[in-house]
Amino acid sequence: MRRIYLLLPTQQCAWAIVNEMLMQRVEWRHMHVIANENVSINGLPQASLAQSSDLLPALTRGTVVGCATGMMMALISLAFPPEDLEITGGAVLAITLSGAGFGAWAASMIGIDVPNTRLKRFEEGIGRGELLMMIDVPKDRVEEIEQMIKIHHEEAHIEGTDPTIPAFP
Repeated sequence: MRRIYLLLPTQQCAWAIVNEMLMQRVEWRHMHVIANENVSINGLPQASLAQSSDLLPALTRGTVVGCATGMMMALISLAFPPEDLEITGGAVLAITLSGAGFGAWAASMIGIDVPNTRLKRFEEGIGRGELLMMIDVPKDRVEEIEQMIKIHHEEAHIEGTDPTIPAFP
């Protein structure tokens, strides 16, 4: 799947593209719209926290760092066990997984409040009142969808594609 980015001037333009995408068998759940707080996007497919925040990258980083930290602590406790306590492989695994879980939780709490870094280049347009639409399509349909939008919606600005979209958009 590839993600196509569009900047749209009006809500009516967004509705026209959504309806056209539905007729082209692009599912509703594969379209996401973001706008500033002064622009109404009621009824349009709104972007979730996964699309509008840095949640998924933060979750990944937190899991990796937490796992590494947990493993380091487990290996230290294995090398220098506390008195009257025997550390075994199960304890090492439990400490490592606990570190990964804590890291994922803590990082996701932070990432949910950070705007999506992939969308930084669209901040100016969104600030001007434009709507950002993201459409996820199979890679073999990107050209077809972009051409259709160019032909039918001259006011829409195609801002490129992402090579891949996150595994859980």
